[in-house]
Amino acid sequence: MGLTDLFSDIYASLTFTEAYAEAPAEEPKEEPQAEEKAEEPEAEEPEPEEEEEEEEPEDIQPKLQEDCANSKQCAPAKHHYDECVERVTAAADDADNKAPKEDCVEEFFHLAHCATACAAPKLWANLK
Repeated sequence: MGLTDLFSDIYASLTFTEAYAEAPAEEPKEEPQAEEKAEEPEAEEPEPEEEEEEEEPEDIQPKLQEDCANSKQCAPAKHHYDECVERVTAAADDADNKAPKEDCVEEFFHLAHCATACAAPKLWANLK
């Protein structure tokens, strides 16, 4: 093995080569001969009746969280979030605004935390 073979082997092992997928081989379909068809009448098997699938129960968590977010308990967090959204929307509409970019992620998380904490006991009461 020469030095060039060594380098070409190293290069081949470190580079990615294209992989080509082969189509699966099609199996030939064997049809019974005409004589066998006449001897064996095809009996159709009755299909089993489809069982009715149980419907998934409706998830009540999003509704409970929305109700809690609009409740008196989370009113301060919602108020701060709404004010922030108004500020950010107004700043985005004003092309001359040189103020630093602001987002309402912190206010959103405070509101989401309040809504989740409020909805959790109600959710567990409904699940029991």
